[in-house]
Amino acid sequence: MKEFALIFRLKDISDFKPTPEQIRERMIWLENIAAQNKLVDKGNTLLPAPGTAKTVKPDHIVTDGPYTEIKEFISGYIIVRAESIEEAVEMAKENPIFKIGGNIEVREVLKVNQ
Repeated sequence: MKEFALIFRLKDISDFKPTPEQIRERMIWLENIAAQNKLVDKGNTLLPAPGTAKTVKPDHIVTDGPYTEIKEFISGYIIVRAESIEEAVEMAKENPIFKIGGNIEVREVLKVNQ
């Protein structure tokens, strides 16, 4: 099996504070993946607040977060196990993030030491 990163993106910082119902839906989705033994890493939430991110560019230029350069921000990630990218995409399709206008980027993880 391969590993895939599911990278969660939101368009509006107000969507970063989910309701209790949204949290419950996300937990059910995550528990379903774990029950199939396909959850490799439950990941982390990445804070979008001012002062919590910096971007380092060539020539050591540092800017505040990625917020001025992109219209959406990465809110978190998980790592799943799947036979193919298509299977990982099917897992992503079940996430409730789409109800609030978010999206999920699915990327295969290159395992260097295997």
